Amino acid sequence: MPSLASHSGAKPWLTLIGLGEDGFEALSRQAQRAIADAEVIMGGRRHLALIEGRSRAEQQPWPSPYAQAMRALQSHAGRKVVVLASGDPFFFGAGTQLVAHFGREALTVVPGRSCLTAACARLGWSVHDVSVVSLCGRPLSRLVPHIQRGARLLLLSADETTPATVSAFLTERGCGQSRLHLLEALDGPNERLRSLLAYEAMPESVARLNMVAVEIVAGAEARLLPLSSGLPDHFFEHDGQITKQEIRAVTLSALAPHPGQILWDLGAGSGSVGIEWMLRHPANRTFAVERDAARVARIWRNAEALGVPELHVEQQALPCVLPGFAAPHAVFVGGGVGVPGLLETGWSALRPGGRMVANAVTLEGEQRLFQAFQAWGGALSRIGVERLGPIGHVFGFRPAMTVTQYQAVKT
Repeated sequence: MPSLASHSGAKPWLTLIGLGEDGFEALSRQAQRAIADAEVIMGGRRHLALIEGRSRAEQQPWPSPYAQAMRALQSHAGRKVVVLASGDPFFFGAGTQLVAHFGREALTVVPGRSCLTAACARLGWSVHDVSVVSLCGRPLSRLVPHIQRGARLLLLSADETTPATVSAFLTERGCGQSRLHLLEALDGPNERLRSLLAYEAMPESVARLNMVAVEIVAGAEARLLPLSSGLPDHFFEHDGQITKQEIRAVTLSALAPHPGQILWDLGAGSGSVGIEWMLRHPANRTFAVERDAARVARIWRNAEALGVPELHVEQQALPCVLPGFAAPHAVFVGGGVGVPGLLETGWSALRPGGRMVANAVTLEGEQRLFQAFQAWGGALSRIGVERLGPIGHVFGFRPAMTVTQYQAVKT
């Protein structure tokens, strides 16, 4: 679908208004005038009900999916169109999608107060101390990286069932003493604020429009993700095909993730490196390839359990063509280094300035890494790890297999 962003200099025709539960009367004069003068108004049924009788415009409930909504709005381009959204339209709202589709110059934006601001005002919390997680159409596992001792979270609920689901999730992870604040219909006539502990029974009647504010209290046995690279191996389900903790920490350091970057994890095994890449920043993405079906399923389970369910994994034998993958900023090869053409596949896909890291434990793998070094430059190093273990009735250190690591930056 063509974007209208190219019509620079054109007069804005679409007004995006942030509307709260306090309705039309609480809007600014600019917003009220836009609604009164509109020819078409589109919004959720709840939003349209809040302005009932305030405009003679044609009113259209917001259609689903989003693409259908964009087509409907585009059919009215050039008319006086108003889109109603909740609070601040650029806070988990429709604003970003509308700008991406129509261009900033097509819009006049009249934002309302965000639900984050309203919730923090009710609770006396500092906005900059709060982590926000949207559970609207998103899996609950997204919470996992945010569950830290003393953390304050604001969760955007999908519906009236979300608070009970969150409560059970926290309790199951050893955080049943966490305090939950149930904020319902903020700024409206039916606004309500109730507090309880996560392990306690949720009230039977919960408004569909709600948020959950959480003060995390973690028990001694709570399952929390440390913020460091190199998670303990037992955090991952695996069949032995895993980049071990110490090697993984060094590997993540070599991959040097930056916010919003893409990793290709070729021969992903348990998915541990790709998962930790995504844990470094919420905007990071991983595209993983693994030939074994059981391991592919295991990668999915690990990604879900560790809070990065968006990880993309495909079952394919490498090397192969991967046209559906976005070009990577970094490539990791942890298994199958000796497979002809595998390193070349990753290297050719890398963006300029991108980083390749490959690990090998066999002589054949080392030979391939040395060939890559000769072809592309970079650096080779060996990493040795020894772990304490029993030797009869005493203890001693046993060396793990030495890992040869290749690093290179594509110029």
